Amino acid sequence: MKNRLPVFAPLETDRTPTEDPDFSIEELQLASRNRGMPLEALRYDVTPTGLHYLLTHFDIPAVRAKRFRLELRGLVGRELTLGLADLMARPSVTRRVTMECAGNGRAGMRPRPRSQPWLLEAIGTAEWTGTPLRALLEEAGVGAGALEAVFTGLDAGMEADEVQRYQRSLAVADALDEGVLLAWAMNGEPLPPQHGGPLRLVVPGWYGMASVKWLARIELAPRPFEGHYMVGTYRYAVGEGELGEPVTRQRVRALVAPPGMPDFYTRMRLVPAGPVLLEGRAWAGAREVVRVEVSTDGGATWAEARLEPAAAACCWQAWRFDWQARPGRATLMVRATDDGGERQPLEPVWNRHGMGNNAVQRVDVIVA
Repeated sequence: MKNRLPVFAPLETDRTPTEDPDFSIEELQLASRNRGMPLEALRYDVTPTGLHYLLTHFDIPAVRAKRFRLELRGLVGRELTLGLADLMARPSVTRRVTMECAGNGRAGMRPRPRSQPWLLEAIGTAEWTGTPLRALLEEAGVGAGALEAVFTGLDAGMEADEVQRYQRSLAVADALDEGVLLAWAMNGEPLPPQHGGPLRLVVPGWYGMASVKWLARIELAPRPFEGHYMVGTYRYAVGEGELGEPVTRQRVRALVAPPGMPDFYTRMRLVPAGPVLLEGRAWAGAREVVRVEVSTDGGATWAEARLEPAAAACCWQAWRFDWQARPGRATLMVRATDDGGERQPLEPVWNRHGMGNNAVQRVDVIVA
């Protein structure tokens, strides 16, 4: 599938990992355009739309819902062109899905990969409403030679010295998963422009890069798609020039809603002595979290938290822990284990693009 956009002269951009503790002006520009979920919002079962994390690679396209069209092309029995009203007239479902950016935790890696400098806040759980993709593919008819479904968004910009459309692919088997949605609503309201409105893909259990926003075209292809956002990034590459394994499903993670109150500048938490309820969320993509452990002494000892069942598949789970806080300083840590035996590492596992860092969270606290 060729990219028909023009190619311009290379831009002078440096994406080399850096040991510099200071963030560059380019990283600050990215941080001002994108936003994370404040971690105190972990207390909501469903993240309010205005608090859900947001990442836009390029500009937010201006799309009029009445003029919007989705094209389904390639190795299908019948090509389709559908307006938003056509999609909304079909049977719809609402799914509660926890979405996390693949770069969540990137700012904690050393050397730090240069990109959107996420700390731990690139997360959110929303109720997405839309048409199951499987029903649309079955209506069009999947051709015998179809290997992948390629999804193209309306956003475009420069990256890797070329003008790019944001495009991702899924194996046909993954695209036919009953959980995958063509979503036009978020938390019961029309999908906002910044979250991909009027239409986006939602792929439960995968990192957010798979859920293509401003979705305009689906093409069933006979071979693996090798666009930039499949082979140029979103890979667990370590060495320079190495391709690395592709980023796919979410890794297990737990976060604590910071207790007490924060210092304005340092965000150090101030907590009164005595009983303190620690609470947060844990998730593991398509897997189930089976254990959450909490340390209140910087990892010297661990104790198991109370874990609630998930409200839906691919949705976070609440956990709680009773802490008897004593005066002084403390470092809180939390880690989760999934049903496949995977447990969060204590330190980041480094890669060049800063992907999939699920190292344990640390929260410094002063108990007074």
